[in-house]
Amino acid sequence: MPQAEGKVFTFEAQEKIRADFLETFPYAGADQLIKYETTEFTSVCPFSGLPDFAKIIIEYCPDKRCVELKSLKYYLISFRTIGIYQEDLTNRLFHDLKKIIQPKKLKITTIYNTRGGIDSTCVMGEF
Repeated sequence: MPQAEGKVFTFEAQEKIRADFLETFPYAGADQLIKYETTEFTSVCPFSGLPDFAKIIIEYCPDKRCVELKSLKYYLISFRTIGIYQEDLTNRLFHDLKKIIQPKKLKITTIYNTRGGIDSTCVMGEF
């Protein structure tokens, strides 16, 4: 664990991510793009122990299921104490959502606040 002046920063392992919070509801409509955005996302850098703040953009074309928004919010909140690299986070979001909603198309974009003068954006999936 990272340390500063004799103090230890702690964070939890990825096993504590609550993908089980995700719920869905049936979708039978025509093809459409659904886009969710939040700027209230936080996780923990496993290298420094400091918080990572990000804008998360989720875009998908549903097949038979949509993700329920309150469950998505609780799922995203479960990352607040998790030590996870930005690239791994994008991958995790993509695979958890793909598994639960099985969309026709899915794209996850994570745009992190500038850290150390470096901007970081990760994109997984395409439209």
